[in-house]
Amino acid sequence: MSASYDKYSVTQYSVSSILGYIEAGDIAIPEIQRPFVWKGRQVRDLIDSLYNGYPTGYLIIWQNPDVKLKDGGSAVGKKVLIDGQQRITALMTAIAGYSILTESYEEKTIRIAFNPLAKDDEERFAVTTPAHINSTIWISDISELFKPNFSTRKFINKYLDDNPEADEDLVDKAISQLLSIKSCQLGAIILVPQLDISEVTEIFVRINSQGKRLNEADFAMSKIAADERYGGNELRKAIDYFCHLAVDSAFFNQLTNGDVEFMNSKYAPKLKWLKDDRENIYDPDYNDMLRVSFMHMFGRAKLGDLVSLLSGRDFEERTFKEEIAKDSFEKLSDGVLNFMNQYSFEQFVLAIKAAGFISAKLLNSQMTLDFAYTLYLILQKTDEIPKIEIKRCIQKWFVLSTLTSRYIGSPESQMDRDLRTIAAKGFRAFLEENEQAMLSDAFWNVRLPQNLETSSISSPFFNTFVAAQIFMGDRSLLSNSSKVTDLISVAGDVHHIFPKEFLKQSGITDKSQYNQVANYAYLDTGVNISIGKKAPNDYFTTALEQCKTGDIVVGTITNEASFWNNLELNCIPEEVVNMTATDYPEFLRKRRVLMAKKIKEYYYSL
Repeated sequence: MSASYDKYSVTQYSVSSILGYIEAGDIAIPEIQRPFVWKGRQVRDLIDSLYNGYPTGYLIIWQNPDVKLKDGGSAVGKKVLIDGQQRITALMTAIAGYSILTESYEEKTIRIAFNPLAKDDEERFAVTTPAHINSTIWISDISELFKPNFSTRKFINKYLDDNPEADEDLVDKAISQLLSIKSCQLGAIILVPQLDISEVTEIFVRINSQGKRLNEADFAMSKIAADERYGGNELRKAIDYFCHLAVDSAFFNQLTNGDVEFMNSKYAPKLKWLKDDRENIYDPDYNDMLRVSFMHMFGRAKLGDLVSLLSGRDFEERTFKEEIAKDSFEKLSDGVLNFMNQYSFEQFVLAIKAAGFISAKLLNSQMTLDFAYTLYLILQKTDEIPKIEIKRCIQKWFVLSTLTSRYIGSPESQMDRDLRTIAAKGFRAFLEENEQAMLSDAFWNVRLPQNLETSSISSPFFNTFVAAQIFMGDRSLLSNSSKVTDLISVAGDVHHIFPKEFLKQSGITDKSQYNQVANYAYLDTGVNISIGKKAPNDYFTTALEQCKTGDIVVGTITNEASFWNNLELNCIPEEVVNMTATDYPEFLRKRRVLMAKKIKEYYYSL
C-alpha cells in the first residue's frame, strides 16, 4: 500500500525486502560503515517491538536526482536512507548477522538472545551473554533462525529434546511469531529528487515524532559515504578518523592494523601526526571538519549547498550535472586535506592560545572557532595579508566575534554573508568595517559592562576577560608569584572576592547575585584559604598592612606599590579596602567597568 504526494510518497516495505534492497545496493545506508551509536539494549528493544507488532517509526529515503553525464546520457540517482539508519543497522546486525563498527571503531556483531518460553513479565529478548549461550532455554542468537537454509521443524524438535518440559505449542507459536518479523511492515517516506535540502529538512521536522531537526552535516556525510564514483567512502573515512584521532591518539595503532586500505590512501599521511597530539583546544567533530573544509574552498557556509553541489546541482540552470558533482568532490577532498595539514592546524591552535585562550574551558562557541580556522586557511592561500600577520588577524577576529556573539544565532547565514564580503572586499576592509560598526564607544562603555552582568561562569565575556589576563601575564589576586595562566593550567578555579558565606550571612542569599562573574577572580589556593569568610574591608586592609609589617597573613604581597598594581591588574576598585556588604552592588558596577576597560585594552593590543 502506498500513497503519493507532490514532494514525497509513502509506502510500506517488509523487513526482509528492505534488507534485500540494501544488500543489493538499491538503497544506500551510509551509516553501516560509520560508528553505530545505539546500545545493545536499544537493539533488543527494537526486536521486541517488531515481535509484538508495535510501530517503530518511519524511514525517510531520499531519491538522489538523476545526473546528466558528459556524453549526454544520464545516471539514475541512488536512493539514500537519511533517517532510520540506526534502526536498519540494528536489524542488519541482529537479524542478518552483519558486524557493525562501535564508537571506538572496533568491529562487533550485536547478538540478541530469545526465550520462547517467556511468559507474562518474563524477559523474552536480551543482549546475548555467556549465560544465554550456556542455557538450553535461551536461543543465544536469533540471526541463526533467519538464515536461508533454516529448518523450523528441525530446530523446534531439537529445542524440545533439549527442553523436555517445554510446551510444544508454546514453542512453536513463539518461533513462528519471531520469524514473522521478516514480514513486519516498515513505513517509508520516499522524498522526490527535486527537493532541495531546506525542503527535506522541513519535511523531516514535521514527520519526526521527536521534533528533531535534520542535521545537515549528517545529511552531507550520508551523501559522501554513499558515493561510489568519486572516492566518497575514503573521504568519509578521512573525516571520521581525523575527528576520532583528535580525541583519542591511541586509536592510530588500531587504525594502522585495522584499515590497511585507508592507510595506503592520500589521506593517511596527513593525519599521522595526530598519534602524538595531546592538544584539546580544538577537537573538531565531523560537523566542524565538513564546515571548515567546505567554507574555505567554496566560499559558502550553508551545508545544504554542499549537499546540492555533491549531487551535481547547477544553481543557475537548476539541473544536475556529473562534472559539477565530480568537481565538488575533488574540491571538498582538497579542503579536507587542507584542514588536516599539521602545520596549518597547529599554527591555528597556537594563534588561539597565544591570544590567551589556553584552555578548552575558556572557549564557548565551536562555530566561532570553525570560522576562525576557515579564515586562517583562506588567508594562507591568498596574498592579501603577509604571512607573518595572519595569526594576529585571526586573533582579532576571533576575539571580536566572541565578544559580539557573532556566530551564536543563525550562524550559517552570518558566516555565509561574511565569506561573501571577504571575497568581495578583502579581509582588511572587512575587519575595519566591523570594528567601526561593532566596537564603538557605546559597546565598550555600556554594552560590554552590561554583558558582564551575569552569573554564568562560562560567559564568553568573562572568558575573554580571563584570556586578557593570561595574554597580559597578570598575577592572580593578592599573589606576588602565581599567574592567572598558572592557575588555569593546573585546573585552578575562580573564587569569590566578596566571599559567598559572608554575603549570605549579610542577607544576600540570591545565588544569581553572590555568583556574579564580577565577583570572581582566580586565586591561589593558599590565598583563598587565608581569606576564608572575611569581609573585603577586613582582608584587603590586612593585606595592605602587611606591606608595612612584612608579616604574611593574607596573600603574599609585601610591597605597597605591588599591592595597588595587583588590584589594578585584577580590575579591583581601590575602594575595596573599605567596602562592606552594603557596598557590594557598587563594587560589582565598578568592577564591570574596569573589566570592560581591560578587555578593550587587550583587544587593541592584539
